[in-house]
Amino acid sequence: MDGLRFAFGTLTVIPARITRWDRDAARAGMLCAPLAGLVVGLFAAAVGGVFLLLGSGPLLAAVLTVAVPALLTRGLHLDGLADTADGLGSAKPAEEALRIMKRSDIGPFGVIALLFVLLAQIAALHRLYGEGWAQGAVAAALAATVARLALTHASRHGVPAARPEGLGAVVAATVPPRAAALTATAVLLLCTASGALFSWYDALRHLLAALAALAAAELLLRRCVRRFGGVTGDVFGAVEETAATAALIALTLG
Repeated sequence: MDGLRFAFGTLTVIPARITRWDRDAARAGMLCAPLAGLVVGLFAAAVGGVFLLLGSGPLLAAVLTVAVPALLTRGLHLDGLADTADGLGSAKPAEEALRIMKRSDIGPFGVIALLFVLLAQIAALHRLYGEGWAQGAVAAALAATVARLALTHASRHGVPAARPEGLGAVVAATVPPRAAALTATAVLLLCTASGALFSWYDALRHLLAALAALAAAELLLRRCVRRFGGVTGDVFGAVEETAATAALIALTLG
């Protein structure tokens, strides 16, 4: 229960009173992160699906589906994406780049990253809702779940924190590799099962989309560790949004 409270209390606005703020709770919370993502994704899928069934059209349904996770996280991950983009794009030494990321304003690289990520997510969901409300709804839930699984892997042993304070320092290097692998296996099986609702081909497509999302998130994670010397809360947000976007794009292919 401490892990569930930690996951929902830090990753969503869903009421969850955090009773413990230590590394044991953080480890359990990061292992529960995909569950928090699934709940967020189901809310997003429900809103988009309802509006599509009411005749709003796939474009508005896609916009609302993307808006729901932003609301349920207070824009936490999008803010992290923008700050990480500013840090990476600054071409400054690690310490100065980290100071840039802590500022409350947003720079040009952050604006560009937000613009293209949100456009890509909306465009992908527009295409998927065009195939049917179920396809779009399942894609929204899958993307949100896999995106939080990327956070589990970003918290594994061997990935240091870039700062001694903040959420990144609390969760960094808390998850054992075996636990991360078992969590990933469970989520990937769920993704495959979600595709099997439509066809065996879609089961494979959903699995490959989830793997592509994790690969994209891992590439960004490694880049940030090399650039900043470790992870921060902003990096976690960027990893999450990257995974979600990659999953949705991959689902439109094939």
